Formats: sequence, C-alpha cells, structure tokens
Amino acid sequence: MSEYRIRPHHGLCVNFFEGKGYSRDFTDNMTAVIKLLDSENPIVEITTEHDIICQCCPCTGCHDKALTYDLKVIEICGLSGEVRWKDLRKVVSEKIIHSGRLKEVCGNCQWFCICGKKGT
Repeated sequence: MSEYRIRPHHGLCVNFFEGKGYSRDFTDNMTAVIKLLDSENPIVEITTEHDIICQCCPCTGCHDKALTYDLKVIEICGLSGEVRWKDLRKVVSEKIIHSGRLKEVCGNCQWFCICGKKGT
C-alpha cells in the first residue's frame, strides 16, 4: 500500500495552486505536499476520503462537494488503485485541463475563479 493517499481532484488543484487557501496551515501544508510529491514521484493511492492535502484544511462539511469532484475526475480519467504521482498529474492535465473539461469537473468550486483563468 502507498504511503500517500490523494483525492483525484487534488491532481487538478496542484496545477493551479498559487499560495492562497483556507488558512496559513493549509497553504503551508499544500506547498510542502506539492514539493514532496513532485520531488519523490511516489506511488499514491487514489482515495475519495481525506488525504495528505486535506489534513490541514479547516473546512468542515465539504465532503459531498469534494466527492463529486473526485468521482468526475475518476470517471473522465479512469483512475483507481495506485498510480505514480506524476502520472496522475499528467492524466488529469491531458484529459481535463487541456481538453477543456475543467469547468465540467469543478466549475462550482470557490477557487474556480483562479483555476478557470489559468486552465483555459
């Protein structure tokens, strides 16, 4: 089993992250997680539950919305089980961002105002 669990929609979020977030702890963690995953390229376990990015998020009650994003990414990208981190980033970039499907996946996310501008 992989040491790291990742929600599929976070494979999208990391492409647009610019140091803004829900709290200082969250942004510090997100920055550290991206650096770690990009440098090590570990095998990550695909999950629809809390992952290493969620661990410092102060939001509560977002599970249903995040689950919707996860399931859409899984559907479009055919993800399951375990995958190398950079392969996850590549497949979501190709099948969602570069194919113009970002709004379809997470157009109602509060951060779409940032991602939508960069992902088109």
